[in-house]
Amino acid sequence: MYRKYISGLLLAGAMLVASGICVRELKINRISAKPAFRMEYLDESMAEDCHSYVETIASVSSGQRVVDYEVLEQTMQYQLSDKDYDALLRIVEAEAGGEDQNGKLLVANVVLNRVNSEVFPDTVWDVVMQKEQGIAQFSPTVDGRFQNVSVSDDTVAAVERALYGEDISQGALYFCARKKADSDKLKWFDKKLTKLFSYGHHEFFS
Repeated sequence: MYRKYISGLLLAGAMLVASGICVRELKINRISAKPAFRMEYLDESMAEDCHSYVETIASVSSGQRVVDYEVLEQTMQYQLSDKDYDALLRIVEAEAGGEDQNGKLLVANVVLNRVNSEVFPDTVWDVVMQKEQGIAQFSPTVDGRFQNVSVSDDTVAAVERALYGEDISQGALYFCARKKADSDKLKWFDKKLTKLFSYGHHEFFS
C-alpha cells in the first residue's frame, strides 16, 4: 500500500515536471516564433521597397518621365505651337512674375480666354502682340520685358495648369494693375468693362 502511494506521488511529480517543461517549451517557441515571423515579414517588405526603388531609378536613368498617376489621367486641353507656347510663358512671366502661381495662372487664363473668344485673334502669339489703334494690349511687348524675361519654374507650372484646362478666371478677358496703369486707361476699364474680382496686384474684368 505504501509503495503504491509512493509510486503514485512519483508518477504525479513526473507528470507535473513534464507538463512544466512542455509549457516552457511552448512559451519559448512562441517567443522565438514572433521575431522570426517579424524578420521574415520585414525581409519581404524591404525586398518590395527595394524592387520599387530599383524600378524608379531604372526609369529615371533611362530618360523616361516619372509622373504621378493622377497627372497621367489628365488631358492637355490646348495644343500650342512652340511659338505660341513660348509667347505664353513670356507674357505670363512679364505680367505676373511677382505673383504667386495662381496669379500667374490667371494671366495665362486671360490669354487663352481671348484665343477662345470671337472678339480676339485665334493664336496666343497674335493675342499677345495685338494692338488697338496703335496701342499694345500687353505693355511688356513694347517696353522690352517680354523679350528679356527669364521664365521661372513657377511660371512654367502655372502655364501647364492652364494648358491642362484649369481655369479660375471666371471668364475674364482683361486685367490691369491699378497702381501702375495709366489713369485714362483705368477710366476705360471702369466705364466699359465689368469688374469680376481682384487677385494679388491685378484686377480682372469681362
